Amino acid sequence: MTSIMTNTASMAALQTLRGINSEMEMTQGRISSGYRVETAADNAAYWSIATTMRSDNKALSTVKDALGLGAAKIDVAYTGMKSAIDVVTEIKAKLVAAREPGVDKEKINKELEQLKNQLVSTTESASFSGENWLHNAAVGGAGTKSIVGSFNRSATGNVSVTTLDIDTSASILIDTADAADGILTGDVDADALLETPSGTAENWFLINAGSTTAATGTEIALTSATTDAQVDSMIRVVDSIMIKMTDAAADLGAINARVSMQDEFVTNLMDSIDKGVGRLVDANMNDESTRLKALQTQQQLGIQSLSIANSNSQNILSLFQ
Repeated sequence: MTSIMTNTASMAALQTLRGINSEMEMTQGRISSGYRVETAADNAAYWSIATTMRSDNKALSTVKDALGLGAAKIDVAYTGMKSAIDVVTEIKAKLVAAREPGVDKEKINKELEQLKNQLVSTTESASFSGENWLHNAAVGGAGTKSIVGSFNRSATGNVSVTTLDIDTSASILIDTADAADGILTGDVDADALLETPSGTAENWFLINAGSTTAATGTEIALTSATTDAQVDSMIRVVDSIMIKMTDAAADLGAINARVSMQDEFVTNLMDSIDKGVGRLVDANMNDESTRLKALQTQQQLGIQSLSIANSNSQNILSLFQ
């Protein structure tokens, strides 16, 4: 039946054209945004996962910044420690020189005083972002410092922050609260460093920093009355101090290596998360481009079909002429 009131062919062609236009609009949106899943309406599950992982990646970016800050603190402490080791090595050499017969010990002591002042200056300067891992003035010791190392999400969705804990008490060189907590300010028993100790303590310390709780031994210093036996004791003590400093520097180096490894891991993890999110929500531009061309062809055919359907009503007029 042919009717001028209801154009069934035109309605069918229009419905098809609407569907084509809707799909074309969706495809154009994907091409312009680059996302296959841009909103929750596109795919609620994938959008939810992608949004959560993007949030986690931003947290990991902050972790990476924290690791960089921690690495800087460790670098400063290591640089200060290495410089202090060089100075203590020089002090040991001066003490060995003082062992030579006829040498002017008081002149050598003036050099020792300058070297000690350099040690104090080095430890006080080894500070970064308000933290100094070589010089302590706090009562109770330097304590443990923490560096944010990672942001974690468990299988159940619970989140946590992992830290890298560093015991800085092992690297403190000068402690103005308690001299015993500083490698350079604490007492060292020279008798205990002998192969066959006599059992009588002979305590020496290198630097008098005016600590609230002072060392009980004798400061390493030379006078014209200093005996060869005392110089030998000083040399053993300074060598023991240098070994402790070397161990502390090695610990700082190991911590620095761990921070570098963690920083590299976080960087790789962020890249992997980005790739995973991309697989879920990114549009395949090759597929979308091909689809757009097909839809454009379908749209032209749909318009042509609608035009033909609309012309049928005009053809009815010829029947009444």
